[in-house]
Amino acid sequence: MVERIDWLGHSSIRIRGDRAIYIDPWKLGGAGKAGIVLISHPHSDHCSPEDVKKILTDETIVIATADCAPGLPGNIKAVKPGDEVSLGDIRVTAVPAYNANKAFHPKEKNWVGFVITVGGRTIYYAGDTDMIPEMKKLKADVVIVPVGGTYTMTAEEAADAVNAINPECAVPIHYGDIVGTIDDAERFRKHCRCNVVIKTAAAV
Repeated sequence: MVERIDWLGHSSIRIRGDRAIYIDPWKLGGAGKAGIVLISHPHSDHCSPEDVKKILTDETIVIATADCAPGLPGNIKAVKPGDEVSLGDIRVTAVPAYNANKAFHPKEKNWVGFVITVGGRTIYYAGDTDMIPEMKKLKADVVIVPVGGTYTMTAEEAADAVNAINPECAVPIHYGDIVGTIDDAERFRKHCRCNVVIKTAAAV
């Protein structure tokens, strides 16, 4: 069951439910504990061992790309695009995330986004990516996408990606810290055909 999706700033997300799922936790304060942690790629604003330690318990499962795994604490399951991990009633599928027209996130690195299925709902966290052909095959109720440009999609490109997937709602991220501003989130909302929820960063 999904109770709430929290944006924790930049690209960090917490999905509240029976097991709290954190995605790319970074710059956390006094955060709650995680049942599952997902790490999309090894850039320091996404893969932060110090932040993972803050939310780790003996039962926490950490799902990450293989190049993240050596530096992370906890029970690690390494994934690449196409891999699937089932944890009780939660299913996590790693999907491709890469740049199509810039060099920051090469396809050959096998970095990922995640499709999370829980309580009959499907949430797609795109990771650091451009609009890529693989997105057209995805189905999701909620889509969480970067909109800040420079290293990822621009607001307009992200809206095109969301419109191709056609979810119930979308949440913009990857702005407000290293790159991107609230203006990018607002432009994203303007170009999307679905409901867009622009969140205030949750206190953690």
